[in-house]
Amino acid sequence: MWIQLTLPAGDIDPQALADSFETLGALSVTLQDAADQPLFEPPPGATPLWSQVRVTALFGADAVIAQIKSLLSERFGDACAERIQIDSLDDRDWVRAWMDGYAPMRFGERLWIVPTGFETPDPDAVNLLLDPGLAFGTGTHPTTALCLEWLDAHPPLGQVVIDYGCGSGILAIAALKLGAREVWAVDNDPQALVATVDNAARNGVDKQIYTVLPADLPSCQAGLLLANILANPLIELAPHFAGLVATGGDLVLSGILADQAAAVSVAYQRDFTMQPAVQREDWVRLTGMRHK
Repeated sequence: MWIQLTLPAGDIDPQALADSFETLGALSVTLQDAADQPLFEPPPGATPLWSQVRVTALFGADAVIAQIKSLLSERFGDACAERIQIDSLDDRDWVRAWMDGYAPMRFGERLWIVPTGFETPDPDAVNLLLDPGLAFGTGTHPTTALCLEWLDAHPPLGQVVIDYGCGSGILAIAALKLGAREVWAVDNDPQALVATVDNAARNGVDKQIYTVLPADLPSCQAGLLLANILANPLIELAPHFAGLVATGGDLVLSGILADQAAAVSVAYQRDFTMQPAVQREDWVRLTGMRHK
């Protein structure tokens, strides 16, 4: 028997709540969307969470709930403790609740994202192992899926790759699994860099990945630059990205709404030969090749 506590974070920092639950003895803590809001790879410097977050903590049957609520009240106020939903789960219910909404996903012909706890559907495929409890990109949003599908169709064999705004590191790790020589994973958020390192280690590619803040990215001529962030930062970063991609190198941009695609494409046309946008739902992917 297990006890599950569910708490809408509201205006409280979700990570602070998660840390408090862990300090109080939670066996696991998961951050989830509380408002059915898509989560895409965050722009550099953004906090990679939904605007409304639900924090779920799992405790053993011997947990003293009154004490947990009292300590949360002391730190976050009485209203916080009053919002807690308490459920009892047997072993089977816990596993089902944890896995609900997650399943292995295929992108393209041979790239799979496999959440922790699932068997790999195709052991001979390129399998990327990812913990779905992380509050970063998991491949479910169209912007991430568009980038993963491009990578599957265009494996960056032997290339230096930059993943700008790396979030969970999902694109960086996929690039390495598909043959990249090394990847520079860039983000303004230290939490994103930690998540990227953890996921890279889980996938056995941590020796080939370098996590850096934008100011620490060395001058390089990458064969591929991936940036799944947002339209305005992409437009602002166009000259910078042009200096990071080698002649003949590829550019893959996403996090762009369909009505923003033309403006983003124009910003890159001076240095890249841009291709027509590829759309999924309301989102698009732009690709280009660096010309002289």
